[in-house]
Amino acid sequence: MADGVRQKMIERTVVLLAKKGLQGTSFAQVLEESGAPRGSLYHHFPGGKDELVLAAVSLAGDQAMAVLERRVGRPAPDIADAFIGLWRLVLTRSDFGAGCAVAAVTVAAETPALRQQAGDVFRRWRERLAELLEAGGVPKGRGPAMAASLISACEGGVILARGEHAMEPFELVTGEQLRQIREAVRSGS
Repeated sequence: MADGVRQKMIERTVVLLAKKGLQGTSFAQVLEESGAPRGSLYHHFPGGKDELVLAAVSLAGDQAMAVLERRVGRPAPDIADAFIGLWRLVLTRSDFGAGCAVAAVTVAAETPALRQQAGDVFRRWRERLAELLEAGGVPKGRGPAMAASLISACEGGVILARGEHAMEPFELVTGEQLRQIREAVRSGS
């Protein structure tokens, strides 16, 4: 049961970070939304908010990686579309109220440990996306740049879509990424 409480607290923190950002996420909200007893916070996270946020960033990173791992062996456009689909789902399910928990921590972290954890997640995404894109037909050596561009386009598209409360900017930037990936696979260069 204790592990279940801890896990629920981490999961709710991911959602709160995606919706409210790092500064807008409080212990009180985590406890309220997870249904955890007040004393459980420092029991499960003796390092305080940073420890909880580190666990949440790790979980958010793992969730996106799981989406990619389910596409191993697929063509590069399918890999990219799955990654894009993850962010499309975040936007639509939240009615533009949520974005990326990892990005939220990146822009607001006051401690090197939090920035490093977010950076590690982005690096893992980039490296795995690059591998999968190249295995899926993107010419060798182009995967790293295409992966970084895809992540950047998704993150930027999410920001624009949230700001405009519309899918159009997200679809424009991610559609262009898909077009470039398809062209790279087709042309072999």
